[in-house]
Amino acid sequence: MRDYIFPGDFRWGAATASYQIEGAAREGGKGESIWDRFTHIPGRIQDDTTGDVACDHYHRYREDVRLMREMGIQNYRFSISWPRIFPDASGRANEEGLRFYSDLVDALLENGIRPMVTLYHWDMPQWLQNLGGWLNRKSADYFVQYCEAVFSGLGDRVLSWITLNEPWVCAFNGYYAGDFAPGIRDFSSALQAAHNMLRAHGMAVRTYRKLHGNGEIGITLNLCPREPATDNAADQEAALRNDGYANRWFLDPLFKGCYPEDMMRYYQDMGLTLPDMEPMDMELIREPVDFLGVNYYYIEFTRAGGDNWPLYFTTTAGDYSVTEYGWPIVERGLTELLVHLDREYKHPKIYVTENGASFLDVVNVKGEVLDDCRIDYLERHIMACWDAVRQGVNLKGYYVWTLIDDFEWNTGFRNKFGLIYLDRRTGGRIVKKSGYWYRKIMEQNGIVNQD
Repeated sequence: MRDYIFPGDFRWGAATASYQIEGAAREGGKGESIWDRFTHIPGRIQDDTTGDVACDHYHRYREDVRLMREMGIQNYRFSISWPRIFPDASGRANEEGLRFYSDLVDALLENGIRPMVTLYHWDMPQWLQNLGGWLNRKSADYFVQYCEAVFSGLGDRVLSWITLNEPWVCAFNGYYAGDFAPGIRDFSSALQAAHNMLRAHGMAVRTYRKLHGNGEIGITLNLCPREPATDNAADQEAALRNDGYANRWFLDPLFKGCYPEDMMRYYQDMGLTLPDMEPMDMELIREPVDFLGVNYYYIEFTRAGGDNWPLYFTTTAGDYSVTEYGWPIVERGLTELLVHLDREYKHPKIYVTENGASFLDVVNVKGEVLDDCRIDYLERHIMACWDAVRQGVNLKGYYVWTLIDDFEWNTGFRNKFGLIYLDRRTGGRIVKKSGYWYRKIMEQNGIVNQD
């Protein structure tokens, strides 16, 4: 069997997000976020939980950093809670919130772990949502104000930054489907929210370059191939529309400076209101980035039809095995996606900033979590990354989602993605079998097969 060894500068890590792990929802001067509000509306979360406590990382971050060190985690991607820094509309940064993240960064560096910071992982301050949220063009200005405070407080030690995590999810799940915060259901609003988030991204990149030129900054998109479920023309057309809706609507403005023409025409034909744009918006959005973050989980197999106006397609898992979340396990999709991005968007530097799977993990009588299904999933996808590197893709890192079982948005704690098991009753942590397996992968800089 062959080995899958990566280039010497390849980064291995794990990822988390503030609302999903921190807890301390009303401590340290933190203000209310849209997810604090959303999760307390009955029926919004499948298991009726909230992120009020989550993994209690706010109080237990030193323990979590110690576990990362023991697991050999080399790089840690986490996000900052915007309302922990700007809890209200006063314009005054909360020093206690900044101090928490400064202490976290120091703890990481002291343990030889490189931080990668995501500035927005969906927890907008509720006070800003009251002003229209991402439907308000001024939200980008407020975002820059927040970024300036964080860059000033952490930029001397943090050298890798992500402006936005998965703006598609925030825009279309939050403003169209309504099953994520803030729970709005209007497609035209989703288009406008996406546009203002992309503007905020471009403004943040420019701001970082003015304040700190010694690091790197990029954006993370959730991307996956959209394949037709059959060979018929209607499914092929639906798959192209799905790709335009979810992938190209963000990639094209970021790298080409324009929205996809086919989708612009389609949305107009559907009677939708296109984003309100000013002359310099697209130049701002296409501000060059140092890297593209890619979150990959599955392929969507697309069928024409259904009643989901205005898109009129449905998706299936095909004939593939699925995770507990119901997502098909299709590792070839990751290779195909990375190669396509490399060819279509002029060889960008890429990090896989999330990849992982949820399974029904249980603790056995010995106190172990033997998650062999997750090991198999991760191994397949790491080999898929290696294949992309072999084909010339400028892939520089891989981050497992996620470090610890966490609050998984509208599904609550039902879906377990972590390398570390969380006992929600006691807050105790158990490193899973996959966590120890991943330590060996990082030590070997890839997969070394034993004869």
